This record gives sequence, C-alpha cells and structure tokens, in this order.
Amino acid sequence: MPNPPSRMRGDSSLWPLMSKKHEIVAFSSTAIALYGYDQGMMSLINTNRDYLRTMQLEEESPVVGIIVSVYYLGCAVGSVLASWFADKEGRKPSIFLCLATTSLGNILMLLSGVSMNGSSTWGGGAIGCMLAGRIVMGLGVGGIDAVIPVYSSELSSDGARGRALAQEFQMNIFGLLMAYSINLGVTLGLGKEDQWAWRIPIVVMQLFPLLLMSLISRLPETPRWFISKDRREDAKAALEDMHGKKEAKSKLEELQKAQDEESNEKVGYKDMLLPGGSQFHPTMVTVMGQVNQALTGYGAVSVYGPQIFELLGFGVRNAEFLTLGNYISYFIMMTVAWMSIDVLGRRKLMVWGAVGLSTCFTLLTIFGGLATIGSIPDLAVEIPGSFILFVATAIFGVGWLATVWLIPTEIYPSTARAQGSAVSVIIWGLANFAVTLLTPIGFNNLKFWLFLVFAATNCFAGWWTWSYSPESGGRSFEENQEFFDSAREERSWAVRKVDSGKFEVMPSKKEDDGEGGERNPLLGRSEN
Repeated sequence: MPNPPSRMRGDSSLWPLMSKKHEIVAFSSTAIALYGYDQGMMSLINTNRDYLRTMQLEEESPVVGIIVSVYYLGCAVGSVLASWFADKEGRKPSIFLCLATTSLGNILMLLSGVSMNGSSTWGGGAIGCMLAGRIVMGLGVGGIDAVIPVYSSELSSDGARGRALAQEFQMNIFGLLMAYSINLGVTLGLGKEDQWAWRIPIVVMQLFPLLLMSLISRLPETPRWFISKDRREDAKAALEDMHGKKEAKSKLEELQKAQDEESNEKVGYKDMLLPGGSQFHPTMVTVMGQVNQALTGYGAVSVYGPQIFELLGFGVRNAEFLTLGNYISYFIMMTVAWMSIDVLGRRKLMVWGAVGLSTCFTLLTIFGGLATIGSIPDLAVEIPGSFILFVATAIFGVGWLATVWLIPTEIYPSTARAQGSAVSVIIWGLANFAVTLLTPIGFNNLKFWLFLVFAATNCFAGWWTWSYSPESGGRSFEENQEFFDSAREERSWAVRKVDSGKFEVMPSKKEDDGEGGERNPLLGRSEN
C-alpha cells in the first residue's frame, strides 16, 4: 500500500505528552524550518573568502546573488510537481519525496569544490555543482512549502488554522536563527579562510530531512485525501487516530458529504490563471499576496542582514553579532504573530505591517545617509539605526510572514487548494528570485538609497492589500466564497465596495452565529 494509515492511538507517540494533533504541528513546523535554515545558512556563506575562491568569484560579483536566487526557481518548479504528486499519491508520499530531494540538493552543495587539503582543483565544476545543489534543494523545499500548509490545514481543528500556521513559521525563524548561529560560531572558530566554516552549516542541515523522513510514517494521511480516493476505511482510521471513535463517525459523514458535493467541480490551472476562470479572482489575491510580501524587502534583509548593518556604519564582526541579535528578536516576536492572527485578522496585520515597514525603511534611509557624514558621531547613527532595523524585523514577522501563506488555504475550494498553494509558492519563488538577485546589485550601486526603494514598495503593498485583499479569517469556506461571488456580480474587486464592505474586517461573534473564530473548511465544525 503506497499510503498506509498511521499507527493508532494506543501506540506510543513520537514525543511523550504530545497528542497526535501536536505531533502534526511539530512535524509541520520542523519541515517549514528548512526554508528559514537556508536563509541563515547563506547569509554568512556569501562572505566566506574560501567559498568565494572555491567558486572563483569576487565578493561583489552578481553571480553571488545568482547562486542564492536560483534556489527560488527550483522552489517554483518543485511546488508544481509536489502539488500534483500530493493530489495523485497523497500528502505524505509527496512530503517524503520532497524531503529526500532536499537532502540530495544539500549533499551536492556540501560536495561543491570539496578538497581535503583545502585547495580546490574543481575549477568551474565547483560553481556548477553548487548551482545544481541549490536548484535541487529548491525543488524539495518548494514542494514542502506547497504541501505542508495544505497538509496542516486539512488536519487543523476549528479556530486554530491561523495560530497553527503562524507557529509553524515561528519554527521557520528558529531554522534561520539556528543556521546563522552555527554559521557565526564556526566562522569565529575557524575564520573566513577555512572551507569547513561554510561546509559545516550546510551538512548540519541534513538533520532536518533525515529526522523528518524517519518520523513521517507515524503521522496520519489527511482523511480528506483518503475520501477523495474512495478509501473510506482508511479515512475512518485516520479520523479515529486524531479524534477518537466517538467523533470520527460524524466527521467521516461530513467529509463524505463534502466530497459528494464537490465531485463534479474539477478545477484546473486554466480556471485559476485565465481571466474569466472560476478561480481567477482568488488566484490574483494569492499572487499579489506573495508579490507584496517580496516587495516588503524583508527576504533580502534576511539573507543580507550583515551587509545592512555595515551600511549603518558597523564593522564586519559587530554587524554579524547584531544580525544574530536581530534574528533572536525575530523569533521571539513571532509569538505575537500566532497570538494575534486569529484575533485581529490577516488583512489588518498586513496593511499596518506595510505602513510600519515603509516608515522604518524611510528612517533607515535617513540614518544610512547620516552614516556617510564624518562629522556625526558613529553611535548617533548606529544605535537608532539598529533599533529601527530590529523593529522592522518584528513588524514583518507579525504582519507578513505567515499571513500570505495562510490566505490560499482559506479562499479556495478543496478541489483547488493544492493548486492554489502551488501557485503561491511559484510566485513566492519567482518574486524572491528577483529580489535576492537584485539586492546585492542594489547594495553595491545604491547603498543606503535601497532602503528608500523598499519604503516605496511597502507603500504599494499596503495600498493593494487595503484595496483588494478580503479578510478571510473567522469565516468558513462558504462564507469566503460569498466575497468572490459578490465581486463577480458587482463587477468590482474593491473590498470596500463588495457586499457593502463586509469583508474589510473579521466577523463579530454575533455574525458568526455565536461560534467566534474560524472554521475548518475540510473537517467542518469541531465538536471538541
């Protein structure tokens, strides 16, 4: 059997004192951490002198950015392949294959230009192997980023979807923090001239896919996928594994009813990508969410953090330590994200996040300019500039990190949810490819004026979100579909004009029939 059910409730769990639901969140969070680890890993590898020599590159060569950014092209392709495989063979097999692909790409990166005596004889082969490793690893991580939100969403309980995904993305930041800490530690211990100062952080990443592949067999496949493949008994076993026999029967009937209603509603990519298609409007909301997240500029800040602190006047070593402190603050502030996302809503966090980021980048432009004036004391620029960058990081984490990944799981019907997540990852990959490719060029040519560019792009991101992105939190799938149906009837995508502006805010408890919070579109109302 290609997709057996997980072991049942009587078996010991993966982690003591954890319920099956908590195990799913822990697994999904660790998988999401792979993306964050790559960001932290590459931020100091880019400045390692042995790495640059091995790749035969100058420090300011645009190829440095290309090596970072081709990873995102791999992510875009991987998301499509993984989503197709997830619908055909199941969420779990797709996740396992993506983890194995990630592991292979990581090994190729590790072996690029390797030499036991420290003097590479690979020539141009080293950069070729590194590029191949980046692309292959991107295929795996992109697939994970497409399938894991779907897997997690299909297994989440009512009112916890936003919180669960935000917690998973807090682990994304933990991955970033872990990678950067290891990177900084080995750099301090071995120096920037040692090849193992950049290879050790790469090989440590292997722990993630190897651990997850060893544990995935213990987790359930989603009952929704089993039902879609007419595997009713397997769906029942998975539901009993998660909820117990008492609730499993009623949930199984709800899933079967939903499947029967949707069995004739087949959605393809043409329905999502062509104007006039049934899912074109929600797809544009998904696309612009990822484009706007890239336009906030914070993907570039995550990868090139040390260089930004250097623009504020800090020396190389102090800039590296401040970047570490910024990542620690980032991780802590993600707690605010999962505490607020189901209370304030997605739209409000994104709009105010864009306003805050635009303000911060404007101030950073000012302080970056002051850093070039010799008569101004260094501390007068460095201290407030660092504080503003810490604040900007926190604002992005709370307002923009998890929200744009959550929305596609709430605005599509279940027959299009996997494709919607794939579209989300494709646009994320292409947008971040462009941003990470252009950022080092921008730093080299615009210096601190690049901050002003990010201030302007944040203004656009905030305006578009306020104008056209509906509030999807606190509503069932059917309620969110009302927005798109009304928009089609009223021939307007402007949120304030559709349905009298009903979707500008989260619904009140009264509007939500006294239930409050969001409801799971796949498993129906929880009776817990």
